[in-house]
Amino acid sequence: MWQTGLRLAKRLQEAGFIAYFAGGCVRDRLLGQESHDIDIATTATPEEVQRLFPQATGLHGRVFGVVRVPSADCSFEVATFRRDIGTRDGRHPDHVVFARPAEDACRRDFTINALFFDPVAERLIDYVGGQVDLVEKRIRAVGNPSQRFREDKLRLLRAIRFAANLGFSIEQETWHALQDQAATISLVSIERVRDELDRIWSGAAPALGLDLLDRSGLLAQILPEVSALHGVEQPKEFHPEGDVFVHTRLLLERLHHAPLSLAWSALLHDIGKPVTGRTDPSGRIRFFEHEVVGARIAHAILSRLRQPNALIEDVVAMVANHMTFKDAKQMRPATLKRLLARATFPLELELHRIDCLACHGDLSIYEFLRTQLEELPPSDISPPRLLTGHDLIDLGLSPGPRLGSLLGAVREAQLNGQICTREQALALAELLIRSSPKPPRPDRDPTKPL
Repeated sequence: MWQTGLRLAKRLQEAGFIAYFAGGCVRDRLLGQESHDIDIATTATPEEVQRLFPQATGLHGRVFGVVRVPSADCSFEVATFRRDIGTRDGRHPDHVVFARPAEDACRRDFTINALFFDPVAERLIDYVGGQVDLVEKRIRAVGNPSQRFREDKLRLLRAIRFAANLGFSIEQETWHALQDQAATISLVSIERVRDELDRIWSGAAPALGLDLLDRSGLLAQILPEVSALHGVEQPKEFHPEGDVFVHTRLLLERLHHAPLSLAWSALLHDIGKPVTGRTDPSGRIRFFEHEVVGARIAHAILSRLRQPNALIEDVVAMVANHMTFKDAKQMRPATLKRLLARATFPLELELHRIDCLACHGDLSIYEFLRTQLEELPPSDISPPRLLTGHDLIDLGLSPGPRLGSLLGAVREAQLNGQICTREQALALAELLIRSSPKPPRPDRDPTKPL
């Protein structure tokens, strides 16, 4: 990708234009990290870029001055150096004017993202002190922080994301401006908020992200249910670490570049505790069915953020199921096998592990389940069913709820190891059909003829 971008920049320069790599790809290269895209900034106008690269698409002209130039294995955004004018919606400039490189750098969000690199001359261009901030691991707004955040409210979350994922601090003036404008995050579309949260939770340091969101005031604005975990006390014999917020943070502290469904499940696994907490007559704190209530709250949160249905289903299932692990050693074989066969079980097991490490530290159930998973072959955990509904109909059973109930009983016996062949399953089905009472016939309506 770098070499292809170099060829594009070189062609622009040979045509008499300035052309630099810009923004994140420069930052990542200086940090020794891989970039997934390369943006090119140039003095060429969009029309001039398109004349040089006829394959260019997405011409925005006067609006943003950006075109996309596809290549064999990727595509590049080529943008004309610009200056933004006005911002009535707190997200986009009212209009833009083409400008020189230094002016373009000054309209960007943070100094570490305002660096340019000439790939032909192999020269760094830094108008805003971004190189020093990279070395000192600091997130600092370009120019006036309050103005930068007023121009684009999404930058409030981007500052948190960069600080958490890079392990940087946020410069004091930038931090104060962020706190002052935290309430205005409501002006940003929920999809953009969601995308930034996803990058934080699945990034290098989600616990740091949680801390920064909390201290900045953004957490209370975006995820008030998580903010409400503060001060929710727990039984000290099981949770010596502290309240539910502290416990949740400790789970996130053990996640680094985790699958998104696991990260959201860790954040929301005890989200039902604030509304289910009770102190019994003996003085013990209890949270009856907090996993059930929590699953409903998790569904509401993720739906509000417009997460994909598949993610919502997985997280809700993991939140609802996380308390079943405590009974694993006492489970009947069939119940245990159904637990192991769950599509989300590997992530649920990891959630259980970090949940234990964040409180009492007892991993005996985790080790037990790992052993079961290693020792039981997949064919034993979830063997093919021995009978179908058609088999029971052939035995004289009519379609209906009774058919499903008997199929479930046969499956239970199979998973418990009581039967293992089709013949045994048929014999059990016949026995169950003979021994179970037939449903009563409905009374005849006397107003209707026979």
